[in-house]
Amino acid sequence: MTGGGAAAAAWEANSRCYGDGRATLAYVDDPYHAVRRRLIGAALLDAVDDLDAGDGPGGPAGALLELGAGARSIFDSLPGLRRPTVVADLSWPALTELTAGRHRPVRLDVTRPLPLADRSVAGVVAAELIEHLYHPGALLAEIARVLRPGGALVLSTPNLATLQDRIRFLLGRSPRQVDPMHRYLHLHIRPFTAQMLRRILRAAGFVDVSIRSNYVGVHVGRGRWLQSRLLARLFPGLGGSLVASARRPW
Repeated sequence: MTGGGAAAAAWEANSRCYGDGRATLAYVDDPYHAVRRRLIGAALLDAVDDLDAGDGPGGPAGALLELGAGARSIFDSLPGLRRPTVVADLSWPALTELTAGRHRPVRLDVTRPLPLADRSVAGVVAAELIEHLYHPGALLAEIARVLRPGGALVLSTPNLATLQDRIRFLLGRSPRQVDPMHRYLHLHIRPFTAQMLRRILRAAGFVDVSIRSNYVGVHVGRGRWLQSRLLARLFPGLGGSLVASARRPW
């Protein structure tokens, strides 16, 4: 299969899994993902506070954009945002599940140039998205292009090097994030470690990169996990989900 054919096949597979929004709604309220989304929201609010402080008396400039919003926007959990919000996804049915009238919906394909002007948005959220792309660096370059100086990017992605998967690898077993037979992890094309996430963000021109995580967990059998938020705060590179925040330079 050619590179273009492989990308088209990945696009089609992701559309089948996430096209109607139900797959997103099935997991966003799970405690594991709820903590991840709270971390994204907290990182975004911190960045917006910094931007608001620098906007001056004319008020905040630039909207907030969520890429790959699915059927439940992270903006819904952040009341009081002073900026306009735009939610974007490949699936229009998923976008129609969002709260009516709260955000401007835009259907777009993140594998293509974003249909936005240079320096036109103040912040971008991209949750659980870059692992589905053959060329995540191209998307990060586009995000850097549309962000205003000092604008913030907050993204999340599953961690390839969790504590549990490091143990699995030592035992000769494959990390879960590269399991070709998993019911949805097989759609993850580009898995990341914390170190690789920092590298690709800096290569795209971002600064002030920081990494958080939701849980460090160990599977103890029969579907049970021992999970620690404290270890995730101390050692985010061992956690299940990586939440990165970064800025376009001023």
